[in-house]
Amino acid sequence: MTSPAILAFNAGSSNLKFGVFAVGRDATLSRPLCRGLADYCFGRLRLAVTDGEGRQVTGLTVESGTPRELVAREMLSRASAWIAENTRGLKLLGAGHRVVHGGQGFEASARVDGRLMDALDRLLPLDPPGLAQCVDAIRAMQRARPGLPQVACFDSAFYRTGPPVAHAVGLPREIFDAGLQGYGFHGLSCESIAHALPALLEAGAEGRIVVAHLGNESSMCAMKQRRHVANTADFSGLEALPMGTRCGTLDPGVLLYLMSDRGMSLRDIVQLLYHQSGLLGVSGISSDVRELLQSSSPEAAEAIEFLVYRVGRELGSMAAALQGLDALVFTGGIGEHAASVRAAVCRDAGWLGITLDEAANLQHGPRISTPQSAVSAWVIPADEEFIIARHVLDVLRDEIAQTA
Repeated sequence: MTSPAILAFNAGSSNLKFGVFAVGRDATLSRPLCRGLADYCFGRLRLAVTDGEGRQVTGLTVESGTPRELVAREMLSRASAWIAENTRGLKLLGAGHRVVHGGQGFEASARVDGRLMDALDRLLPLDPPGLAQCVDAIRAMQRARPGLPQVACFDSAFYRTGPPVAHAVGLPREIFDAGLQGYGFHGLSCESIAHALPALLEAGAEGRIVVAHLGNESSMCAMKQRRHVANTADFSGLEALPMGTRCGTLDPGVLLYLMSDRGMSLRDIVQLLYHQSGLLGVSGISSDVRELLQSSSPEAAEAIEFLVYRVGRELGSMAAALQGLDALVFTGGIGEHAASVRAAVCRDAGWLGITLDEAANLQHGPRISTPQSAVSAWVIPADEEFIIARHVLDVLRDEIAQTA
C-alpha cells in the first residue's frame, strides 16, 4: 500500500527547498519523510537531501557553468528530477508552492487553476525574479504530474491582519484602490516563526516581537500576539533592507535622475534594481554573504556593514510600530547561519535592551541573549515547507477525505 504524502516547494531567488510530509489516517500532517535544498555558492550547484531523521541521503555538488540568471531554473530542474525519481512509492495527494505575491485577488492559499495562473502572470512586474521562480515551479510540477492538485500559498496572506494604515501608500487614492498598496514578503517564514514561538518563549510568545528574515532576500516583520503589526518590504520586494542583488530603500528621485540624466530605460532600471545592486553592487564581489565574510576586501566589509546598519535602522522602526520590544528573532539563511552578522546587529541594538551571549551566538542559539537581557534574542530556523504543506491540507481537505 502506498503512503499518502504532501509535497511542498519553496522556490527562492538563491535556493530552492522542498519537503515531503506524510499524511496520517485522520488527514492531518505527520512527520517529514525528506527535506531537500538546492543552492548555488562559490560557483557550485549543490543538492542536499535528508531523511525524516535529518540524515543525509543525497549530497551532490557540481561545478556549474550556468549563467547566474539561469541558475534558479537549473536548481529547479535538479530538484524536480530527484523528487520524480524518489517519490514513486508515495501517493502524492497534492503539491504546495510558496508564491511571493497574490495581489488583491488572492489573499489566502488557493487551488491552482487557469484563472490563478493568469493572475500570477499579470503580477510578474511586481517581483520579476521572485515570482517568476514560483510560477516556474508550479508549471514544472504540472508537466511532471498533470493530474496532481496544486496549491499556491501566498507570502502576502500573513500580512492581511495588520492595521489598514500599514498597507497605505502616499499616492492618490485611485492608484491605491487599483491595487498599488503594501502586501508584504516572507509571510510564510513569519508564520512558521509564529507557530514555533510558544515552545521557546512560552507566555512571551504573545509579546512584542520582531522577526528579521535575513537572506538573499530580506525583510523584517513586527508582530504582537503572533499577528502582523508592521513590515518592511511592502509592494515589490525592493524596499528597506539591502539584499543579495536588490537595492533596498532608495529615494524615488534617484530613478528619475537615472532616466533623465543617464537615459536608462525601464528594462535598464529593472536590471539595476533587482540584479546589480544590494550586497553585490556595494561590494563589487558577490551577492552571497558567505563569500563576503571570507573576503579580505574592504568593499566586502563595507557591504556587510551596510546591511547591519540598515537592519538596525529598520529594527528601530519596527520597535516604534510595536511601542516597545520584547524579543528579536533571526531567521533566513543569513539570520540562521551568520553569527558575526547577528552579533553586530545585537550590539548595535544594545539601546533597546539586548545583551548578546557571545558563546550562545557562536552555537547558533536558540537563545543568543543573556538571561539578564531586557529584550531576548533568538535564532529560530524558518520552516516554510511545513507551513506550505499545512495549507495544502487545509485547501484540499474535502478532496482528500473523499479519496481516503
